Amino acid sequence: MIHQREIHFPTQQHREMRDLTPEVARVVGESKIRAGLVQLFHVGSTGALGTIEFEPGLEGDLPELLDRLIPPSRHYGHERAWHDGNGHSHLQATWLGPSLTVPIQDGQLVLGTWQQIFHLECDVKPRRRTVVVTVMGE
Repeated sequence: MIHQREIHFPTQQHREMRDLTPEVARVVGESKIRAGLVQLFHVGSTGALGTIEFEPGLEGDLPELLDRLIPPSRHYGHERAWHDGNGHSHLQATWLGPSLTVPIQDGQLVLGTWQQIFHLECDVKPRRRTVVVTVMGE
């Protein structure tokens, strides 16, 4: 069986992180699937998904690390073409990736005690984000 829903939420700024675990768990619960997988896909090229211990220290550390590795700059090819200030946003989102798959066991997400599902806003402007959640299994 396959069950699919979308999660929608606004973001305000670059580096903003959101814990999606409760919303994903709700979709898994609605699905009535006991064993399988949940696949998440961020629609758009300047946001990313992953897992992390969602606590204030790491909520600051991850975006800060990305800004050191792929800093905001006007020297990216994207900037020369579009002049919109978000060349680094595209690269950071690509580095982390737009999708994530988590196992489901006994109708629950299989995550570690300190592991949560997050969305990271890499863009420099407020956005309305969509994450497609697809639950597959039996």
